[in-house]
Amino acid sequence: MKKIEAIIKPFKLDEVKEALHEIGLMGITVTEAKGFGRQKGHTELYRGAEYIVDFLPKVKLEIVCSNDLADRAIEAIIAAARTGRIGDGKIFVSPVEDVIRIRTGEHGEDAV
Repeated sequence: MKKIEAIIKPFKLDEVKEALHEIGLMGITVTEAKGFGRQKGHTELYRGAEYIVDFLPKVKLEIVCSNDLADRAIEAIIAAARTGRIGDGKIFVSPVEDVIRIRTGEHGEDAV
């Protein structure tokens, strides 16, 4: 099994969710996040004063899926989240040793 963590722009969330649903992915965890990479933030003007906004709003998606579904999920995220501009985000992929469903005690892919 693989854990896919994707950091994307917030306005791309619905498109990514739809793309993952189309390939048959069942579960996803979404967290609002703030951060910066190469964008390095930006300045904003508020009531005549200039403020530096270091951390930009992002959305973090966490998905655990079978190894055979992982590549398709990654491709779906890339296709749906890409704008071609700086700040599109990152995808991190990690191996998952085990998953346990608390309610039933199921282990492994049955618990996903």
